[in-house]
Amino acid sequence: MTEQDHEARGQTAPRLALSVAAYRDELLRLVRPLPAVEAPLADALGLTLAADLLAGESLPRWPASAMDGYAVRQADLAGDTPGGVTLRVVATVPAGSADDPALAPGEASRIMTGAPVPSDADTVVPVELTDGGTETVRVLSAPVAGEGAHIRRPGEDTSAGLLVSATGTRLGPHHLAAAAATGCASATVHRAPVVAVVSTGDELVRPGSSLRRGQIYESNSAYLAGMVLRENGIALASPAAPDQPEALAELLAGLASDADLVVLTGGVSVGAFDVVKQTLSVLPQSWFGPVAMKPGKPQGWARWHDGTPLLALPGNPVAAAVSAEAFLRPMLAAMQGRHSTAARYAVVDVPWPARPGTTHFMPVVCRETDDARTHISPAHAGGMGSHLVTSLAQADAFAVVDADIVSIDPGMVLPILPLP
Repeated sequence: MTEQDHEARGQTAPRLALSVAAYRDELLRLVRPLPAVEAPLADALGLTLAADLLAGESLPRWPASAMDGYAVRQADLAGDTPGGVTLRVVATVPAGSADDPALAPGEASRIMTGAPVPSDADTVVPVELTDGGTETVRVLSAPVAGEGAHIRRPGEDTSAGLLVSATGTRLGPHHLAAAAATGCASATVHRAPVVAVVSTGDELVRPGSSLRRGQIYESNSAYLAGMVLRENGIALASPAAPDQPEALAELLAGLASDADLVVLTGGVSVGAFDVVKQTLSVLPQSWFGPVAMKPGKPQGWARWHDGTPLLALPGNPVAAAVSAEAFLRPMLAAMQGRHSTAARYAVVDVPWPARPGTTHFMPVVCRETDDARTHISPAHAGGMGSHLVTSLAQADAFAVVDADIVSIDPGMVLPILPLP
């Protein structure tokens, strides 16, 4: 029976469940890379390049010593002189010096690692190959490499204008160090997404408060706000919203004006008090329905009146966490102009029941073996119940089991979503 047949009979047509991949693609169409800004390197950690980062200067800019030792003329070391060659020390060039002392035949300059090599020298002899003299120095053994030994050539690392890090790179400390070394003081990055986090439900109270019958502590905002920060966003935390459509709509009106994305948990299913679905499904652009996944089947999205995207996740804590990793993480990546991190793979140690027809996400603990493989087993004896929130504290990752898998056996290789 088609959806139109159901409507003709006054019935509600059953919603066909979207696959995880199809729903993720749908959500990614709601967002786009945020505008580019120029950020000082000190503020750019974790942000994503919106333009190639190019070297400001060549490295090195001038011939530089790779060793503590003596700058010499290779011709003075020629021949096999018993006991070595004695040279007169006429200068000392420390790192940071601008000196360029002249060296006549038979003369040398003490030099430190990183210092510019005198123009008249063509070789650096490490101090270990000498007697370490300060007025004269006996070179006991010439460097094996010969002329040019232990000298870093201009542009050997990079040349001004060459690529240091490409557009789309999430900047880590190593990227920032390389950029700073070439003289870059800033980088063009996508600005950090501002994400408002809202948990809904009359049963929710702040941790530390006294509980009465029927109440639970609100925990989803801790996970979601923490994840936003982990992904280099800015989290706007909000008190839990009650199951009142008018109050929720008023709250969202304020948050949508301040945020690039609003994430809600709870109230997305078919219950009588599912306030998020009631409030958002009437918007011109919205979708609520099942996704073929466990936990996390009920999902939804909408655009607020000003165009701000709203992501509605289930309220059960594990379902909210799984949904955040599967959907919110790639959305945050897309808003910053990069692709989500590719899945890693791990070997099953302990089997658990499969659920064919539904992609399921199992909180797992990981162990590394000597062969550099990751092995996984369930993080909680109760499996992947969407209410088993303490399994999150034990888990290192979510194992992803495709809908066509009929059994999960030891030795099977599964993709995992690591929890950094």
